[in-house]
Amino acid sequence: MGGMTTTLQSTRTWDDVLPTLSPQAQHTLRRCESMARHTTLRVGGNADYFLMATEADIFAEVVAAAQRHRLPYFLLGEGSNVCVSDAGIRGMVIKNACQHVTLGQTTHVECGHNFMRLFLKTLRAGLSGLEFAVGIPGTVGGALVSNAGAYRANICDLVREIEVVENGERKWVAPDWMEFSYRDSRLRREGVTATANAALVSVKLELTPSPKTPIRTKAKDFQMQRILKQPWEPSAGSFFKNVYDKTLAESLPNLPDSMKRAGVVPAAYLSEACGMKGYSKGGAGISPKHANFIVNCGNAKAFDIRAIADEVKARVFARFGILLEEEVMSLGVW
Repeated sequence: MGGMTTTLQSTRTWDDVLPTLSPQAQHTLRRCESMARHTTLRVGGNADYFLMATEADIFAEVVAAAQRHRLPYFLLGEGSNVCVSDAGIRGMVIKNACQHVTLGQTTHVECGHNFMRLFLKTLRAGLSGLEFAVGIPGTVGGALVSNAGAYRANICDLVREIEVVENGERKWVAPDWMEFSYRDSRLRREGVTATANAALVSVKLELTPSPKTPIRTKAKDFQMQRILKQPWEPSAGSFFKNVYDKTLAESLPNLPDSMKRAGVVPAAYLSEACGMKGYSKGGAGISPKHANFIVNCGNAKAFDIRAIADEVKARVFARFGILLEEEVMSLGVW
């Protein structure tokens, strides 16, 4: 999953500020790093600067420096849920690879931890709540930014406290600071508008002690559904958000009654109804297995991904009058 950018102007540059960082931070710095190597879509040009942080103190140090000096930066987890432009990203990409976790009914985990591996650890500890994380790519931080969820469960329901760096200050905040909504949060909205000035360091999740067998059974059911439905080719995950419109849902043939009652219209249903399943352009295409997955067929460019996304939106709007919202964030210089 992705993060956020800042575009506030400063009289200083990253070249001015880099020498002031700790030696540990400077040691991990790279220049002109290909983002195709760090995103699940396997597309994207170079970032001017790239830093991988494996310790929370270093991560917080670099983010705080960016915020204090109003320098452009982007936070990256494992690179799912994002599409980086072919022209790349100006400024600093800070990859959060901080993965410390303390398990318990209140589990404290750093936001660079892989989301699905966190579930596996909680399963072994007999803690329920994260079964829906099976098959969801990316980090805990990315899951928080996009309020990840599946099968009527969302990570926001488990959050009790979040450690953040905001305006150069490291602190703990309550869940409402995130302004969670369906597949959304304040950080996702601010990231899209490029005015964010905050970053996630760690989170405390409230889980439920439970026997391991029912946890495992529930997770296996979710996993099987994903295996049957989702493609194996490189993708960013579900590209568009589902639509909540009861009137539309009730009017659609072949939509399951449970979805009609809930007023939920899957984006895949709308895409497939418009003939997009299996559609291709350049090196990218809509998966023939799932019409809400845009996949890299081997040599895609970000331009191809963007063109297909725009085509889906145009066809769905023309037929249904619905403007699909993108779950995947387009980042960099377009």
